This record gives sequence, structure tokens and C-alpha cells, in this order.
Amino acid sequence: MKSNPKKEYYFICLNIALVIMGDSFTIISYNKDKLRMNGSIEDLENGYNIWVDIPDHDIDKINDLAHKFNLNTDAVDTCCNKSKKPEIRQFDNHTFTVMLEMKNKDPETLLIEAIYLFLGKNWLITVHSSEVNLMQIAKRIFNIKNETIRQTRIEALYYSMLAEIVTKYEQLLTGLELSVSDYQRQTLVKPLPAIFESIDTLSRQAITLRRHFWHIRNVVNVLLHTEEEKDHIKYVKIVYDDISQLIDFVESYEGTINSIRELYVAKVSLQINETMRILTIFTAILLPLSLLAGIYGMNGLDLNNIAVMPVGVLIVIATMAVIAIGLIFFFIKKKWLLARETKITKQKFTEKQVNRHESKLEHKQS
Repeated sequence: MKSNPKKEYYFICLNIALVIMGDSFTIISYNKDKLRMNGSIEDLENGYNIWVDIPDHDIDKINDLAHKFNLNTDAVDTCCNKSKKPEIRQFDNHTFTVMLEMKNKDPETLLIEAIYLFLGKNWLITVHSSEVNLMQIAKRIFNIKNETIRQTRIEALYYSMLAEIVTKYEQLLTGLELSVSDYQRQTLVKPLPAIFESIDTLSRQAITLRRHFWHIRNVVNVLLHTEEEKDHIKYVKIVYDDISQLIDFVESYEGTINSIRELYVAKVSLQINETMRILTIFTAILLPLSLLAGIYGMNGLDLNNIAVMPVGVLIVIATMAVIAIGLIFFFIKKKWLLARETKITKQKFTEKQVNRHESKLEHKQS
């Protein structure tokens, strides 16, 4: 199989850009015949599509581009204020979109970074923090859809970026699923207070994911209805299906997390019941012994002459018996002891009685 020198040169240039980019201001210009990794804004006049990437959230660079491309002031303010709410706004000469990159720092910590996209005629501007490697996403897009992206309008790159950002969310759900399975296993083995706290943290994380996924689905839904006549809208339809499926998964995991919480409470209750059962057994054994020890330990009772009992001891024993019998009757009266279940008598109606009752109702209604 013969190699394509033009395609190999293109990938070499892209890999070099990924290495030397760092936090610099990057402009990539391309058309169906040529790729310029060190492009410029003036390439727009020569029929190029340009992608401007600002990976360090530099305010001066953002304001400079806002002046050159006539970006909406409110959209620029949203970008400069680092808003992290997914949204989309459509203006006369461009579309402003806020997307999120979400990843787990650890199983209980969710890191959220915003990606701001300004889409105009033949140009795309992306702004994000240095924690977001958008060029790596671009490399994946160009590797898979090289010819398709280069031979179409800039919207194809924009749609593909949205698709790749949403695709990365699957890693979050994989981590969430593993955490849920692990906490479920630990709850069955030995429920500890730390596990309950982790379950609560996991529940809040699932709620956060669901809320952001809802906003992102609204963004994609707007694109579906406003740009349905444009080419490559199929990528947006795929993104909408993917994000809807992710929402369903998150809601399913929320149900599982709630079940784990209930399982934890039930397991702890069983442990408490088991502890109380053991303590009750020991109490039942020791109480009669304590009673006998208390009686025979009273002053005036001679164990060597047990047949002759002082009157005072007899009075105390009689008083104890009266108190015990009185308490038993009191508990029975309060239905705390020997409480019988109330039998509910069900009245049985014959078929003729039912028919007669229905006829009476019909007569009243008429």
C-alpha cells in the first residue's frame, strides 16, 4: 500500500504543534489542499479556515481577538469571568458556546474546566485554561476525519470538537460505576461511618453530573433545531443521543447509590439489633441472680437460720411482689403486654345486595 506524502506531512506538522505549543497563542489555518500550523488571521482572506486556540485564558489576547472579530461584549465578559455553566448564544456574525471538560482528580473529587468556543464564518476561536488539552482532542479529530474536516467548512471542526468533549464524559461514568460497585461491596462486608460519608459524596457528584449534562443537552438541542440544514449536522445528532444516554446512566446510578444508602442503614440496624439481642440475653441471665443476691443480702436475714424470717424481710418481699404485680396489670391495661390484635370483621355482601345498592344509586342519579 502506497503512503500519502501529503497526509504524512500533515500529521508531522500537527505533532510538532502539540509539542511546541505550550501556553502560546496558536493559529492553525487549513483548506482542502494545504495546512499551516503557524497560520495567521490574514489567511481568512486567502480562503483558509482558521482555528485560533488560547490555552492560557489570556485576557489581553481575548480582548484583542474580540476587537478583530467583532465578538459580542456579553459573550466576552462571560469568557473572561470564567463562567462554568454550559450555554449557547447565537449572534449576527458568530455563535458563542460554553462547554465543560470534567474529570476525576480522585474517586471523590470532580474537576470542572470550561471551554469557550466562538464560531464565525470560516473561523473558530477556543479559549480554555491550561488544564484542558484541546489540541490533543484536535489531533484525534484530524487523525480520524482528516480529509472530511479539511474539505468542509469550519462547522465540521466545531461539531467534531463538541462530539469529542461529550465522548470523554464516558470516562467519568466508568469511574462512577466502579466507585458504586466498590462501596456496595464494602457495605455488605462491613459498614463503616466513612463509607456512608463517601456514599454521600458520590451522590452529590452524580447530581452535579446530571445537572451539567442537562445543560449540555440543551446546548446540543439548540444546535439541532437552528442548524439542521447545515452539513455535518449528523455529528450533533450523535452528540445529542450520547448525552441523553449519559443522563439515563447517571439517573440509574443515582438509584443504585440510594439503594446502597438504604442497604447501609439496614445493615447498621441489623448490627444494632444483634448487639441488643446479646445484651438482652446477658441481662435476662443476670437479673434473677441480682434479685436473689439483693434479697439474701438484706440486713436482718440470717442464712444459717433461714426457716425463721424477720417480719421486716417479709414486708419488703410482699411490697416487691405487690409492685411487680401492679406494674404487670398497668402494662396490660396500656396494651404494652399481652396485646391482642384487633380483628377487623369484613362485611360480606351477597350478589343481590350489591345489585340492589347499584340500582338505588342509579335511581338517585336519574
